[in-house]
Amino acid sequence: MNNALVVIDVQESFRQRPDWQAVSEPAVAAKAARLVDAARERGDLVVWVLHSEPGSGTVFDPAGGHVRLIEGLREREGEPVITKTSHNAFTTTNLQQLLTSRGVGALTICGIRTEQCCETTARLASDLGYEVTFVIDATATTPREHRDAPAGRTLEEILADPRTLSTADILTRTEYALAGRFATIATVDELAGPRASAEPAATSRS
Repeated sequence: MNNALVVIDVQESFRQRPDWQAVSEPAVAAKAARLVDAARERGDLVVWVLHSEPGSGTVFDPAGGHVRLIEGLREREGEPVITKTSHNAFTTTNLQQLLTSRGVGALTICGIRTEQCCETTARLASDLGYEVTFVIDATATTPREHRDAPAGRTLEEILADPRTLSTADILTRTEYALAGRFATIATVDELAGPRASAEPAATSRS
């Protein structure tokens, strides 16, 4: 069974948001890079996914220039880069067709955000019949406000609200939701091996 690594939304857009200061894993790009290096060594397909909201005027509007991979990540020739406008990576893209054409039956998923685009992609991929591995520590998210929280609060106000769901709780809930039903939960070290250094892995085009 061919495997593909799907790197979801590890893009500059998120670093432009105020809540990036409270992100669960600031080094998510470096962790994704380790998975990319390992996938390339195995000969697995690497698929890059970017989220776009054209005309929104937000950091996800391609006109703003932030819908691009975080510095240190770069696709190689032959590695697809697809752009989605939905939460999951399938509905508004040709991802399934692409995977089918490459004979891919197993997916490894990492990226931003844990409980949003990564989790929804994992759930749909499982329902479509893929064997899914979810690399929990190579995903990142930010604190989640309560549904009744007022709009427009500062990050400090959000973090001070006891109803705000912490990033640790979000990651735990995602693990519980996916494990044994939609995906196998794994870590970067389990898939790419432990690193003696914290330096990001090189992923430049060759």
